[in-house]
Amino acid sequence: MHRLTLVVLSALVALPALAAAQERGAVLDLDLYLEWERVSDPQISPDGRHVVYTRRWVDKMKDRWTSSLWIMDADGGRNRFLVDGSSPRWSPDGTRIAFVEEGDPTGAQIFVRWMDAEGATTQITRMEESPSDLEWSPDGQSIAFTMTVKTKDDFFPSIRLPERPEGAEWTGNPKIVTRLWFRRDRRGYVDDGYRHVFVVPATGGTPRRLSDGDWNHGGIAWTPDGSEILFSSLRVEDAEHVWRESEIYAIDVTSGTIRQLTTRHGPDGSPVVSPDGSLVAYTGYDWTDDTYTTAKLYVMGLDGANPREISGDLDRSPRELTWSADSKTVYFTANTEGSRHLFAASVDGRVRPLTEGQQIFSLSSMTERGDVVGVTTSFHEPGDVVTLNVRRPTEITQLTHVNDDVMFGRSLGDVEEIWYGSVDDYRIQGWIVKPPDFDPSRTYPMMLVIHGGPHGMYGVGFNFGWQEHAARGYVVLYTNPRGSDGYGSAFGNAIKNAYPGKDFDDLMAGVDTLVNRGYVDRDRLYVYGCSGGGVLTSWIVGHTDRFCRSWARPTARRGIATSPTCRGRTRVSTCAAHPSCTWATSRRRRCS
Repeated sequence: MHRLTLVVLSALVALPALAAAQERGAVLDLDLYLEWERVSDPQISPDGRHVVYTRRWVDKMKDRWTSSLWIMDADGGRNRFLVDGSSPRWSPDGTRIAFVEEGDPTGAQIFVRWMDAEGATTQITRMEESPSDLEWSPDGQSIAFTMTVKTKDDFFPSIRLPERPEGAEWTGNPKIVTRLWFRRDRRGYVDDGYRHVFVVPATGGTPRRLSDGDWNHGGIAWTPDGSEILFSSLRVEDAEHVWRESEIYAIDVTSGTIRQLTTRHGPDGSPVVSPDGSLVAYTGYDWTDDTYTTAKLYVMGLDGANPREISGDLDRSPRELTWSADSKTVYFTANTEGSRHLFAASVDGRVRPLTEGQQIFSLSSMTERGDVVGVTTSFHEPGDVVTLNVRRPTEITQLTHVNDDVMFGRSLGDVEEIWYGSVDDYRIQGWIVKPPDFDPSRTYPMMLVIHGGPHGMYGVGFNFGWQEHAARGYVVLYTNPRGSDGYGSAFGNAIKNAYPGKDFDDLMAGVDTLVNRGYVDRDRLYVYGCSGGGVLTSWIVGHTDRFCRSWARPTARRGIATSPTCRGRTRVSTCAAHPSCTWATSRRRRCS
């Protein structure tokens, strides 16, 4: 499977840029990615006067992303560097920020910076593991966080390996896996411990562990009186073997006593306590064996009583929950048809959208007056910090312009939204990225890009890679076939026991729609994807030869060779770098 995917990707690398692209002038070049910056996690001060946010940039010497904190006035003025680090959080009185940065003895540590003229910064932890989910106590005296506590596995205590001779170059020691969930994307192995809840004095000291047991704990939130911390977990025997189950708990900060708030059969998480302390907003759904279902928005009493759904008829999954100051409304974002928007749900179950249009909006923080800061991106806007007020949600003000210098004078490709029909009368949404100097009377090579998950969602946000492909003269097609997020439970669950066959139909219908427009070269079609997109890429090249025709041309094209022999009706080509690769059509007639 992976070999087939890599073969397709190698062809993309091997193809030369079109002459027209070389003559075009200022377009988005791949080298510019090393100059790219990203913004995330903006936090507005309690008084609404300042915004601190994380700004990431590429360290070219170390080949990695590096993070710094920047601060600006709430109107975007006086935008300036503050300190190296990430994950900033304002103290309740606005006098300090907590953040994470590399420290002593090693790795990520928690720091606190005073926001006065002196600007003193103190490292308040010295831990061996990385903290996350920083949350100030309501009185500003403590900071709660989660951190992995290492465990020792004695499953094979009798195994003793021979000692390595001094200077010997052996392979690494074997890793023994005894847990069901042992590895995660972008994190690596996670079976060497469990994540627990801690508190540490805001002035520095020894973190105190609150939770216990061999369970993971996350999604923490203080009660307004500071007596308890809510979190999500599943504290039962063999919890990792229980599929789609989690509960919300509350732990007493002084005694460590834990009480369970939810008992529903199904997952519950993301608890947020209302400012008046009477209600808890959270997300979850009744247990199902469907491969996909949208989460619902609920509220319950702080004692777990009277849980009720307040997301109404909205068939979308809420995220980034935030309470209004009067404890009557829960604000949240949700993916819908390629966009992400801000919504408001009253505690009596009335839901209304607040933002609109083609954008991906992420909610980060909000003041008592309803001033919201977040990050938004669209087709030609890479992603910047914005602000709005919930009483005037369509009046969005952009506060940062971190990539304007990189983008200056460069032409981007137009992006067109399309909807097309597929099997079972499904309507599929997709988008076409065209070269900056697109001419419909010409023909262009086409790239089909497939998202992973498979319950992911492509959308209207800026994508550097696709714009770079377009700058080199390719037409890019990306779609959300059945199973994608953002279209409701029925659409997402349509691949249950039917993957990846029906997705193949959806994707090929999109390709046909684009090819039939006349400006795509049928002999130069390419496909790639990651994760679930890699699965579908392998499935596609095993069920149709339309993506290998570009290799069957008799003209030599930089490392591309043609296999002249083919039995039956199927034409197959091979790549010079992978001469053993063969392709099959949907008729399953193979070539040699």
